Amino acid sequence: MANPFRTILVPTDFSDDAEAALDLALALAADSGAAIHLVHAYEIPIAAIPPYGIEIPPTLLTDVRDAAARRLEKSAEKVRSRGVRCDGHLVHGAPVDGIVDDAARLGADLVVMGTRGLTGLKHVLLGSVAERTIRSAPCPVLTVKPK
Repeated sequence: MANPFRTILVPTDFSDDAEAALDLALALAADSGAAIHLVHAYEIPIAAIPPYGIEIPPTLLTDVRDAAARRLEKSAEKVRSRGVRCDGHLVHGAPVDGIVDDAARLGADLVVMGTRGLTGLKHVLLGSVAERTIRSAPCPVLTVKPK
C-alpha cells in the first residue's frame, strides 16, 4: 500500500496548540515517510497607524521577520532531529491565505493545525483561522487540541 501522506503542512504560531499539532504531524510523518512543511504567517496591521501620525521604524518589519524566522528554524530543527524532512516557510500576510496558498503550492496531502481560535464578537464575525482553513484548504485538514 502506498504511503497516504508525502507532504504534511503544519501552520504554527508557536503556541501550545501549534506544538500539539506538530507532535501529531511528526508521528504521522514518521509512520508514512512524509516531509513536514512548517508555515508561519505574520501580519502587522500597518493600516491602523496612519491616522495617528505615527511613523513605523523601517527596521520593525525586518525585526519581526527575523524573529519569526529564528523561531521557525528552531521548530524545523526539532523536526529534523527526529529524522523527518522539514522545510520552513515564512509568509508576510494573513494566516489563512498563507496556509491555503502554501498547501496548494506544495501539493500538501494534509494540513495539521491547532484548534485555538478567536473568541467573542471577533470570532463570530471572522471565524477562527482553523475554521477558515478547513473551508478553504485544497486538502484535508486535521485539527488538534492540546491535552
